[in-house]
Amino acid sequence: MQEFQSKLPNVGTTIFTVMSALANQHQAINLSQGFPDFPSDPNLIDRVYHYMKTGLNQYAPMPGVGLLREAIANKINRLYGIRPDKEAEITVTAGATQAIFTAIATVVRPGDEVIVFEPAYDSYVPGIEVCGGTAIPYLLKAPHYRVDWEAVEAMITPATRAILINTPHNPTGTILENSDLKALEALVAKYKLWVISDEVYEHLIYDGAVHESVLCYPELYRRSFVAFSFGKTFHNTGWKLGYVVAPPLLTGEFRKVHQFNVFTCNTPIQYALADYLQEPSHYEQLSAFYQQKRDYFLEAMSGSGLRPFTCKGTYFQLFDYSGVSDEPDTDFAKTLTTRFGVAAIPVSAFYSSGLDEKVIRLCFAKKTETLREAAALLKKV
Repeated sequence: MQEFQSKLPNVGTTIFTVMSALANQHQAINLSQGFPDFPSDPNLIDRVYHYMKTGLNQYAPMPGVGLLREAIANKINRLYGIRPDKEAEITVTAGATQAIFTAIATVVRPGDEVIVFEPAYDSYVPGIEVCGGTAIPYLLKAPHYRVDWEAVEAMITPATRAILINTPHNPTGTILENSDLKALEALVAKYKLWVISDEVYEHLIYDGAVHESVLCYPELYRRSFVAFSFGKTFHNTGWKLGYVVAPPLLTGEFRKVHQFNVFTCNTPIQYALADYLQEPSHYEQLSAFYQQKRDYFLEAMSGSGLRPFTCKGTYFQLFDYSGVSDEPDTDFAKTLTTRFGVAAIPVSAFYSSGLDEKVIRLCFAKKTETLREAAALLKKV
């Protein structure tokens, strides 16, 4: 019998699973995984139940329910002043992780290289490797995590197929600005690259900044897949529903993979979201909602030995702990969980090299009382 060879020999249990399990074991406050501890809007849940009761429980169309794709097109037009074609440019997906993996599978061939900005969400590199590609990491460094686009250009080789970006950025909380998107647009045009843009935190952006979506840059969008998440937006990460926007040619190729990957997605939830998106306040108030949580958490952490970095987006806050411990970040995160009762994520887990700059990530998508209790415990470190 032929010996089995893993396509992901270096991949084990994710740090998110490890830390959540440790949090449960020690009854610690879980600020490690990125999920809210408060409920989704009961009105949205009622709409899902309504469509379940009315019998919309069978397969939806492969690209997604038409009413939802129309609502998405209206939302994009309201936010960014463009209206993608619901039939040819919008595909509903089983969450953003599936969307990103399917986009990778659509463009990456064996031997291709994909530039990835690290620290990076942990699904990116395995997705590239499963498709036979090689992830080429560009290292973003603390505390500012800015991109030097001339250095990125120097990394491009004849094998470079695509660039994968994430803005607002998990885990750093940084955002790409107009100058960044212009620089990326120039590189894509010059080298005929494809772009996969993870924009799941598009509504979680603070201090008056605006989200610079790839959708707003026509020449860049021509060669891009742009992924979004309903779970991050409407506090229901377990529903696993998102969508991809891409030009007609790329959407056609994306759907070839999508139809044999998941085929279609949860039907009653799609109808419920189509209704829910009719009211823009459901997503337009999110920046203020989460900025208040960020600011409350930072104020509660005032006087702590943990030094916060600037968070411009997402619901994650980074802290430099070098002033209180010399432990490697994974060990320090475990110490926080087992001794102080708060679970965190070590940022080294987001680097393929394991780069350790003594930084941890904490999630502030939590109730006020959760943040208050967590901050009180962390100030004892």
